[in-house]
Amino acid sequence: MNYIDSSLLIHIPETDSTNNYLSKLSDKETVPEFTVVQSDFQTAGKGQRGNSWETEKGKNLLFSVILYPTFLEARRQFILSQIVSLSIKEELDRWTEDISIKWPNDIYWKDKKICGILIENDLTGTHIARSILGIGININQKTFISDAPNPISLKQITGQEYDTTSILKAVMQRIRNYYSLLKQGDITPIIQRYQNALFHKNGIYSYCDAEGEFKAEIIGVEPDGHFLLQDENGKIRRYVFKEVQYLL
Repeated sequence: MNYIDSSLLIHIPETDSTNNYLSKLSDKETVPEFTVVQSDFQTAGKGQRGNSWETEKGKNLLFSVILYPTFLEARRQFILSQIVSLSIKEELDRWTEDISIKWPNDIYWKDKKICGILIENDLTGTHIARSILGIGININQKTFISDAPNPISLKQITGQEYDTTSILKAVMQRIRNYYSLLKQGDITPIIQRYQNALFHKNGIYSYCDAEGEFKAEIIGVEPDGHFLLQDENGKIRRYVFKEVQYLL
């Protein structure tokens, strides 16, 4: 068995999706918490809104992590998104500037997307029984050929090549640390750091909802994940995921 940062590491050359692989594996057998499934290539990597995730084989970090946050009520599941996005954001901060979190959990460098996150939760009653954290970080890819609007890699930003295993280890340690805070009930630093890391946090920017385009500034994000904006007329607008889009 291989381990990374005390986590069981399952490395597979290729799969349809590391989330799918880990989900099927844990359906069949007991999988320890923090087990990582990492792949060199995904044939059907999943993103938000059903989007696919483009990646060049062996160039990026494609992995999923399993947690069993049975202590966490389903209505509080957004805190898991905050933990994961902060862990990745703060690790990428070591290598470059201008990294932020685009609500709810995309990681951006300036106006370009460097990381996508897909969290899939299974519930038992009112609590979360299992959570699979799917993460794709663009590390060493030189060019992107899909019609994705704004991808970028760490190599494109800095011109340097990176050891993906070292970055994976560091991200896992950060996730463990934040998860420990969550289990202890110490969520204040998580919430504050997330708010401070938000993309377009300061200033007025363009957005679009069912009623059309408008300009607004970010007020914050509520504990359940609702996104709060104040438009130019002073109106507070409150959204769940997919109800509003940034216009870049």
